[in-house]
Amino acid sequence: MANNITEPQTPANTVDTSVLEMAGHWYSTIHGYTSIIVCIFGICTNIINITVLARRDMRTPTNILLTWMAVSDILTMLPYVPFAIHFYCVNAPNETSAEKLSYHWVMFMLFLINFVATTHTISIWLCVSLSVFRFVQLNSTTKGPIARQRRIRQVKVIIFIVYVLSAVLLIPNYMTNETGFMKLVETNKTIYFIEDLKLASNETKPIVLANVLTYAIVHKIIPCVLMIAFGGSLLISLNLRGRKRRRRLSTTSTNMKKETRQSKTTRMLLVVIILFLVTELPQGILIILSATVSGFFQTVYMPLGDMMDFIALVNNAINFVLYCTMSNQFRSRFFEMYFKRTSSLKKLNTISLPTSIHRTTFTSVHDS
Repeated sequence: MANNITEPQTPANTVDTSVLEMAGHWYSTIHGYTSIIVCIFGICTNIINITVLARRDMRTPTNILLTWMAVSDILTMLPYVPFAIHFYCVNAPNETSAEKLSYHWVMFMLFLINFVATTHTISIWLCVSLSVFRFVQLNSTTKGPIARQRRIRQVKVIIFIVYVLSAVLLIPNYMTNETGFMKLVETNKTIYFIEDLKLASNETKPIVLANVLTYAIVHKIIPCVLMIAFGGSLLISLNLRGRKRRRRLSTTSTNMKKETRQSKTTRMLLVVIILFLVTELPQGILIILSATVSGFFQTVYMPLGDMMDFIALVNNAINFVLYCTMSNQFRSRFFEMYFKRTSSLKKLNTISLPTSIHRTTFTSVHDS
């Protein structure tokens, strides 16, 4: 998230009236409250996502990836709630009191920076894996339950690799951020802060510059490029399949419904990919500019930091809305589990519907 290269908050010596900094200062006064609302909503809805997607009748390779993406999203938002309460709600955003910037709270901030960078990286690379896997699956000629079980095993291995490598590859980033302290003359109390990285200056350490650029390229730019490539391929494949489906006038009703479900799933995944691109690509570009253009970090990146954090949190929280809007099966399973509204309909379908239609109704929407 945006705070992964946060500098210490220090009192302003001069009043900067730039529009960007004024907007950033204004938003920081409400950021704590808006982010807490989004985090609570996102934590609750991602728990719902996990419970629905982990059902036995929903267990498909795509849904397993979406489930573990929901886990990483929850891990991203959970520690952000106490952070927002302490640094934005209980204490003013620009306040530099010893109570706000105590040793334990600054160490928690350092933990948050590193932990959120890891969990957010996991979500990004799981989204990349989702786009690659969906593209390969749509173009695969191997079908049937054996192939499906093989794909499920492959997905589990991919998820494990993404979780482990995301933590391992960020070890240099963990070592970059350090804490410092200073005495407040007026109160004679000690405050703590995250050390200034001094980006894009003569004082920038080579290891710091290398770590920041590596983070931006490996964990932001490259995943976005891959999502654009495979997302574009998915879009082309979706259009070609739609044309072929319209030409096959003799296709059976069951196969038509199956292809329609696959198309809806692909469209939903494309929306998920686009949201990640809107969130991550601008941030990756801004991090590179912060590391290479003098003054850019202070005048552009810092004022936008809270806004970028909020956009990233919204991206973590919005998947439930997408699933309910774009997936009939997810919506029906959600109401069945939490409102018990479909139990009577299932009994009715079992009695009155032909067997072939009944099987089609309860086939997985997210995969086939």
